[in-house]
Amino acid sequence: MNRMTEFSTFRKQAVRAAGVIILLASIRLPMYGEGGDSPKPASTPPSTTKEVATAVHLADSSPGAISDAAFSEGRTTTPSLVQVMDLLQAQGEEIAALRIALREQQELSARLEARLNAGSPSAIVAVAATPEPAPASPAIGSTQTDLEQKVEQLETDMGRSQKNLEERIKKIGPFEFSGDFRLRAEPTFGGPVDQSQDRFRERIRLRFNVEAKLNDQIRGGFSLASGDLNSPISTNQTLDQFDTRKPIAIDRMYAMYTPSWFKPLTLTGGKFSYPWFNTELVWDKDLNPEGAGETLSINLRTPVLKNISFVGFQLPFAENKRTATNNKSYYNTMVYGEQLQTFWQLGERVRLSAYESFYDWKYPDSMAYSLLTANSASPDDSLLALSNTGESNSIATVTSTNAVTGTKTITSAQFASKFAVLDSLAEVDVRTFSARWPITFIGDFAQNTRACENVKNIPIAAVFSAPCDPHAHNGYWLETSIGRTQKRGDWQFSYTRIMIQREAVIGAFNYSEIFPTSNVEIHRPEIMYQLFDNVTLELNGLFGRPLVTAGSPAPAQPLWERLQFDMTYKF
Repeated sequence: MNRMTEFSTFRKQAVRAAGVIILLASIRLPMYGEGGDSPKPASTPPSTTKEVATAVHLADSSPGAISDAAFSEGRTTTPSLVQVMDLLQAQGEEIAALRIALREQQELSARLEARLNAGSPSAIVAVAATPEPAPASPAIGSTQTDLEQKVEQLETDMGRSQKNLEERIKKIGPFEFSGDFRLRAEPTFGGPVDQSQDRFRERIRLRFNVEAKLNDQIRGGFSLASGDLNSPISTNQTLDQFDTRKPIAIDRMYAMYTPSWFKPLTLTGGKFSYPWFNTELVWDKDLNPEGAGETLSINLRTPVLKNISFVGFQLPFAENKRTATNNKSYYNTMVYGEQLQTFWQLGERVRLSAYESFYDWKYPDSMAYSLLTANSASPDDSLLALSNTGESNSIATVTSTNAVTGTKTITSAQFASKFAVLDSLAEVDVRTFSARWPITFIGDFAQNTRACENVKNIPIAAVFSAPCDPHAHNGYWLETSIGRTQKRGDWQFSYTRIMIQREAVIGAFNYSEIFPTSNVEIHRPEIMYQLFDNVTLELNGLFGRPLVTAGSPAPAQPLWERLQFDMTYKF
């Protein structure tokens, strides 16, 4: 028994000695060359995670100062992009070296484990023959863990440095750059019995934004976007027309002024994003209005009501010319609007935003004419018809017939209604116990207060494409969603119910994806997944059919269906 005990003790000591020797060899080999007195490598990266973290921290500090201590003792200097790139390269080299050491360490552990499991006398003798090294060495498991932790820490520091570099590249002087690119596959089925809506489209969207803060009072910018130049409500570009080049045009160009002597006020001019809150019941999200806007925002310190804002806007849509013999002056198709905004805190987790809007259209008949034909009422730089995505409001037309060819030409077109839309909206945001699963409810109800009022101004010779029903003047939008799309792995699910009667809104400017644009009911489910922090995958479904009303008989057509498969990359 004593001999067996001694043999077992000897075996353990031999295995431990062999492990230490092979461990030291595997750790030193990547660090030193073969032979000589352990020469240092030609290019030495920061030797510890602490040095790397120090360099990264100083690179992230404002206003961008970096310490040469990350590389050697010295004075503080202002970094260039080259210095930051050198730091990233050094970190990458150290990570690569550590990965090699870690891989060799794992191979060593596997070999030792195989020898111990074999348990043969020759293996034991071979291990016992290995001399015990003088210096102490950490255990294999602890060394492997340390290497893994060091690699993980360096990767974290390198990711932080890369993010800081990306942010610096995006911002040059007072200018900041952003944008997005979207790929879409879009099959459409059903609808009219003549199958005129059946199609499969591949579509792309590109938007590039530049914004600048010139000082504490003035900021502005511009955006470029793809899309049909005659469609103000979509930046989608269909992949067709025999591989021809696709147009890129100015989508926004604006300036904003917030006076230092009255900071609650903001004045906006140019072609800008909406200064008022809305859904696509009335305004498509891709439309950027032109004109001027004013916002007065007042913060309150009450327990419930937190802010009240007043928004006004004046938007010219087309310049028209009078045709009277003694009056050939110009006048504008305009929208004069205002919105009252209130923001409420209803408890720790619930917020309510309520909006009341009014949109008053002046001389909108030029739009009715432009929807049907190329004409002089269209924008001066185009003279093409506005893109008409489907059946719209009641429009009366006057035609003339060529005596020789018999061809009929539309000489005028007018809406049967005037448009003064009262729009009431509310949004409820609920913060749940998980930050990744907020809940949102949105309700929007619009009413045209002047439906069919333009009938009296239409010539008797006009022929209506559809009779005007003064009761068909309402529309609503009900939307609910749960989740978010902010960080990698996020999900969001939503459902929207849309109903638009024929005279409720002007169909040329509401949601571009529905068919028809008015006198319709639509169901829209959506699923979104955040594949990466800047890449979103999305599946949308649109299912609907025309409304059955006194002025619109029962449609003899199946359900209209459109699917949209999107991948969006943001930068």
